[in-house]
Amino acid sequence: MASYHLCVKTIKRSAGRSATAAAAYRVGERIECQREGRVHDYTRKQGIEETFILTPKDAPDWASDRSRLWNEAEASETRRNSVTAREWELALPSEISAEARSQITRDFAQELVSRYGVAVDVAIHAPHREGDQRNHHAHV
Repeated sequence: MASYHLCVKTIKRSAGRSATAAAAYRVGERIECQREGRVHDYTRKQGIEETFILTPKDAPDWASDRSRLWNEAEASETRRNSVTAREWELALPSEISAEARSQITRDFAQELVSRYGVAVDVAIHAPHREGDQRNHHAHV
């Protein structure tokens, strides 16, 4: 039986976090943070099944470039306690196919794009090797 889990988190500077670091970790990529002058390299991270970015129709072309998107998010906020991103972590049913999990996640992300007019970066993760093998989940 499928279990339900949805958790909304903020990426905020006052907690010592950055949108560039969080995005690089979630999608398993290398992103250079222009604000901090640091490189966040998670290219060795495993278990990432799919990543994609959805944007509003009127979004600039750069919004589809993950590094630029998150650097712009960091640059748009100037306060020490700024929230630079929000994350929705959702459980995906293990009983359905990878394609169906992808479509569910894509539909959820598209609803966020439509409702809030924001770009949405998505990473779908497989269960961890040592954990519950039903723990398919997405970071949106």
